[in-house]
Amino acid sequence: MSRFISVFFALVLLALPATAMAAYVIKPGDTLQIEVVEDSSLNRTVLVLPDGSISFPGAGTVRAAGNSVDTVRHALSSRLAAEFTAPPSVYVAVQKLYDTDEFMPEKAKIYMMGEVNSPGMLEVEKGITLLQAIASAGGFTRFAATKRVELHRVDPQTHAEQIYLFDYKHHKGISGGTLLTDGDVISVPERHLFE
Repeated sequence: MSRFISVFFALVLLALPATAMAAYVIKPGDTLQIEVVEDSSLNRTVLVLPDGSISFPGAGTVRAAGNSVDTVRHALSSRLAAEFTAPPSVYVAVQKLYDTDEFMPEKAKIYMMGEVNSPGMLEVEKGITLLQAIASAGGFTRFAATKRVELHRVDPQTHAEQIYLFDYKHHKGISGGTLLTDGDVISVPERHLFE
């Protein structure tokens, strides 16, 4: 009987990480490990972008943030099905959680340039969103190309710059609720003559 109880508890302990992984809601900044059993050349680690999406070969852009690992796995398998004779076996795991303390100190320095009423550096509380930062800079000028706002972010590990587009007018591109991090640059270009 005691052996049965020991085996039962061992199985419960082994199941806990899988249960926790299934219940976890993916967030922007998390790193996912994706494996496709039928084609190992597709296996890779992907970063969940600030707008909550990931890009994967053959599947395009997939919404990850706000979803479970299982939901992302199913979406990838469905999108990749056209590339295979049968839907592929896809495995998704959260490799690394986004550490907000690592990337966002208590105060963040955000830089605003271009067609905002008060360009320059803003020292803001952590957790400020893209729209809040634009509002803190006095909003757009009347010459702002609100369809072509750019968020420039440098990856702290690779030092590569990423540019994310935000269309304020049509609510396209990244979300206005995208959280900003220290060093982000928001560039608002001047609109064209008939824009």
